[in-house]
Amino acid sequence: MDNIYKRLKNKEAKLAVVGLGYVGLPIALAFARKISVIGFDINQQRVKMMKNHQDPSEELAPEEFEHCDIQFTADPEVLKQASFFIVAVPTPIDEYNLPDLKPLLAATKTVAGVLKKGDYVVFESTVYPGCTEEDCLPLLESISGFKLGTDFKLGYSPERINPGDKEHTLSRIIKVVSGSDAIALDQVASTYEIVVDAGVHRASSIKVAEAAKIIENTQRDLNIALMNELSMIFGQMGIPTYDVLEAAGTKWNFLRFVPGLVGGHCIGVDPYYLTHKAKEVGHNAQVILAGRSVNDGMGAYVAGKVVKKLISNGVDISEARVLVMGATFKENVSDIRNSKVADVVKEFIDFGLKVDVIDPHADSSQMEHEYGFGLQQQPSGKYDAIVVAVNHAAYTNLPENWFTQHLKEGGIVSDIKGIYRNKLNGLTYWSL
Repeated sequence: MDNIYKRLKNKEAKLAVVGLGYVGLPIALAFARKISVIGFDINQQRVKMMKNHQDPSEELAPEEFEHCDIQFTADPEVLKQASFFIVAVPTPIDEYNLPDLKPLLAATKTVAGVLKKGDYVVFESTVYPGCTEEDCLPLLESISGFKLGTDFKLGYSPERINPGDKEHTLSRIIKVVSGSDAIALDQVASTYEIVVDAGVHRASSIKVAEAAKIIENTQRDLNIALMNELSMIFGQMGIPTYDVLEAAGTKWNFLRFVPGLVGGHCIGVDPYYLTHKAKEVGHNAQVILAGRSVNDGMGAYVAGKVVKKLISNGVDISEARVLVMGATFKENVSDIRNSKVADVVKEFIDFGLKVDVIDPHADSSQMEHEYGFGLQQQPSGKYDAIVVAVNHAAYTNLPENWFTQHLKEGGIVSDIKGIYRNKLNGLTYWSL
């Protein structure tokens, strides 16, 4: 096989990114500043937006599309011009917390249909160890009629994009890369080094690279689950959790995790890919599943605590109004996928409370479609409780009189992440 890296560098070959979401688009644009790129997405409306220098995920500014050698398309035929494919489609879970590989396998079939001799295919989607070679590779070979090694090369390089994070960007984070053989590894590594200033880590195999990605988020999930459980225990004892963490954090090797809602398309999803594969090989991943159980139950826990406090204050729950501030899965992003704020809201509704939800970043129609409730433009009237659910910049420095202005007499502020701790002295206050 020829040197695909040199051909890409000399613009004698094109690189295609399949899937232009919060992972794929930054990668496509980064490469397009250096080499010739095809950006492919099945959503024609999204493609139209990107042609107009708009990021549908609202992560990238219009100027980041400038000076880029990129062709955006929803036409699979255009992909025939590419020789190096990066697949960066979502890998969600279904309603039973099982891996949903439909987007990944559909993208694999699309690439297989345009594959040529000498091409490279690299997957970035988060999967369980073995998925690239056991689920995707057979499709590539059967549909294309080509054989791995002699006709094309395979690689895996897990994404490390952190939505809303302007510091840990693609070029500044070490990129884990892997290949189906030594030549593939060298060419994949060299290609990513075009855009990753921090350098690459060459994993010993594709399975190792897949496993490395899956444990990054599993580790965070378990640490946050521990903090959430500690918060429940300390809450029963009347001990402020954040005071405890502040004291413990003075030790040099104490890990600084905090309690909270664990949603999104990474930490709240990836561990289920690992536990699924573990079960397949005969192991029940008790610790990982215990952490998932704790974190998946936090929405109901938060809502329950607020309702109990309202009842203890003599509030008629059937008449109570609650304002929930924030609906996205994390601060300062527009992404609502797997937002655990929805669990809090649904629990309130089940209790019979009237709930208003506001968010400066989320789209009301998307919330309605995904979770069955929309957003208010702004607070309306006075509330029995205000829940600061997501620490958007707009919500982090509000004065105490803002809360008193929107609260009924004796109202409650529930501050999930504790950002108003020791700041709202005249109000009934609760945090994890």
